[in-house]
Amino acid sequence: MTQVHPINAFNDNYIWAICDGQTPDTWVVDPGQSHPVLQFLREQNRQLSGILVTHHHWDHTDGIAELLSHYPDVPIYGPNDSPFKGISHSLSQGDTLTIAGECYRIIKTPGHTLDHICYINDVRAFTGDTLFSGGCGRLFEGTAEQMWHSLQALSTLPDTCAVYCTHEYTLANLDFANAVEPDNDNLRAYTQWAKAKRHHDQATLPSSIGNERAINPFLRTHDESILANLPEGLKGPTETPWQVFAKLRLWKDQF
Repeated sequence: MTQVHPINAFNDNYIWAICDGQTPDTWVVDPGQSHPVLQFLREQNRQLSGILVTHHHWDHTDGIAELLSHYPDVPIYGPNDSPFKGISHSLSQGDTLTIAGECYRIIKTPGHTLDHICYINDVRAFTGDTLFSGGCGRLFEGTAEQMWHSLQALSTLPDTCAVYCTHEYTLANLDFANAVEPDNDNLRAYTQWAKAKRHHDQATLPSSIGNERAINPFLRTHDESILANLPEGLKGPTETPWQVFAKLRLWKDQF
């Protein structure tokens, strides 16, 4: 059975290690640092078999060169249009990839960056900096409309699908989410759970698609209460859900 372990990196990054339950084969997602990956592999007596890249930002790719010095034949999977030049196996929308005996689909999720992709199936979704627990990535390159469509694509996954994003941003995201939806009972309960996890220095991830649909304001732009709670400076004509998303993202940037 496949097991997924978080490897802590920097202040709040997770490098996800996807471990084959029958062999030492291990794939890592977005290794911004090499040392914690090498330490994990050594301590767990595992073998690096592949690297998955969601997008080109340095905190997701800077560890790759050093990992290749130890594992020179390891394939580097990533977006076909990425500015990061270290990808050896490029992936496009609709491609599939077998990892630890499980098939993942590739979907393009522009918004945070233009090259962003996610690795998904009905059980797990490695969402990089597109979908966080309680939030979503900043719009560094893409548009609000692009990001809204990317989040909508992820929201169609089954409720039980586990969400493995790359940052422990949950508590900060929930502070904002509670400002947006102060009367959301699911959100209040999840906030208390997340605070308890972080109090014990435990990861709040993975989340699930069902949970995010219930508590994440960026997946809830259809809810009328969100429009009602917008700050006065952001209120005004709103025609489409992605325009609601754009206002929420602007509010979060200033929060």
